[in-house]
Amino acid sequence: MAGSTHSVSNQVPPLVGYDVFTADRALTAGVERHLDPELLDEVLGELSALGRASGSAQVQEWGVQANENPPRLRTHDRYGERIDEVEFHPSWHRLLGKGVSAGLTAAWNRPGGHVRRAAAFLVWTQVEAGNGCPLSMTHAAVPALRTDPELAAEWEPRLTSMVYDRELRPAHLKAGALFGMGMTEKQGGSDVRANTTSARPLAEDGTYELTGHKWFCSAPMSDGFLVLAQAPGGLTCFLVPRVLRDGTRNVFLVQRLKDKLGNRSNASGEVEFDGTWARRVGEEGRGVRTIIEMVMATRLDCVLGSAGLMRQAVAQAVHHCSHREAFGGKLVDKPLMRNVLADLALESEAATTLALRLAAAYDDGGEQERALLRIAVPAAKYWVTKRCPPVAVEAAECLGGNGYVEESGMPRLVRESPLNSVWEGAGNVQALDVLRALQREPGALDAYLREVGQARGADHRLDGAIKNLLTELADLEGVEGRARRLAERLALVLQGSLLVRFAPPQVADAFCAARLGSDGGAAFGTLPHTLDLAAVVERARPAP
Repeated sequence: MAGSTHSVSNQVPPLVGYDVFTADRALTAGVERHLDPELLDEVLGELSALGRASGSAQVQEWGVQANENPPRLRTHDRYGERIDEVEFHPSWHRLLGKGVSAGLTAAWNRPGGHVRRAAAFLVWTQVEAGNGCPLSMTHAAVPALRTDPELAAEWEPRLTSMVYDRELRPAHLKAGALFGMGMTEKQGGSDVRANTTSARPLAEDGTYELTGHKWFCSAPMSDGFLVLAQAPGGLTCFLVPRVLRDGTRNVFLVQRLKDKLGNRSNASGEVEFDGTWARRVGEEGRGVRTIIEMVMATRLDCVLGSAGLMRQAVAQAVHHCSHREAFGGKLVDKPLMRNVLADLALESEAATTLALRLAAAYDDGGEQERALLRIAVPAAKYWVTKRCPPVAVEAAECLGGNGYVEESGMPRLVRESPLNSVWEGAGNVQALDVLRALQREPGALDAYLREVGQARGADHRLDGAIKNLLTELADLEGVEGRARRLAERLALVLQGSLLVRFAPPQVADAFCAARLGSDGGAAFGTLPHTLDLAAVVERARPAP
């Protein structure tokens, strides 16, 4: 007979059985703002369907199972033949298949494709971020392949397909294909020009034989890979198919899988090329230029992924505090906890709003929008991904000891949170890329100032931040040493401009006070108590 001490009370019900998309007011408002009204009913319907799936108990359990059962490498079969295959838990395949069928690789050929995909990627990240890597790589490979019309005609229909085909076989026999990427080598991480993998031309035009080692290869179970190697004409981009057209396996030796801090459901491998067949993408010696659009697309996915993680962390924190009672009332009604939650909510909404604005610039495709992306993407990638870890940690603390326990899901978010800052160029790389845009592309700064200038006069703190930014930009002495500060200010001013124009007044007021003015502290929960913090928290509530 159970004793009275075993009665369970004041425990919070799981956040499950809700629509992750429609419960996110900042996200739904952004989609409605940026999409053609004629597309809205269709897109809102498909995003809501994905949101309901993401919030369902079954799909959330898939995420847990995929994370708890990481991929395993099988280098040889039972007969000793080299096979180099990566085995995944069935839940991983279910998640990846759902992501593909939801259009997360199909942005390039759909109306409003980048905004609708961005919203879907942000929603789907909240289930389990690990399957985002192959989805992102496949999506981002398209602009690189378009530098070669013949290759694009062959591969793009498969990469943008909404059919997931997991079998390893020649790509021309498949209804859909996925791509990975191998750029990094032991001797050079972000310094891709230090790559030493060699490419020897073969008799057939445009084909090569690769020899070398890749220290990080993303999604090594994919159908094809974009890699960099040194050809006779210099650093060049290549397509390496996993299976050749005649059905034989290409030489793609997976030496080991990385044991990572987070992102554990996704495979990141170390691979060897030894007479590996490859097809050149773009011109010899123009490898970096060939992949630059791919890099931009994956960096935006880093912003989206971090925005999604922050949203899930904040949703869990607000949900918990809305049910948990302490000191005679709900935690959410306690002034100090409300301050913490509101501060977290500001960070989440600013990240979401900025990410969708950048996706909309991709859909527009105009010269000024492309110029804006050149400076705004690295600035956003720098800042939003940097903010993700402290948000995840503070949100977990809102759950107290429960947030430190694996069953809550918060430790998984904490472990995942640093990844997007490291992937596709860490913080210094992004800050230096902002400097390059400022120095080499005058149109980028002009496009940025036009964008933030649309909110001038609406908030004195934003006006002051723009003025201070212009002062910093006028003095470029020792600029490399303060590149991080400059990237941070560019991102914050852009976020402030967007929130002043589009967010509820309570959100914009709090953001400008804490992020652009002098009324915020170094830790979360230090917003001025005179602000309407209850309204900010209520907007972030994920009401099932």
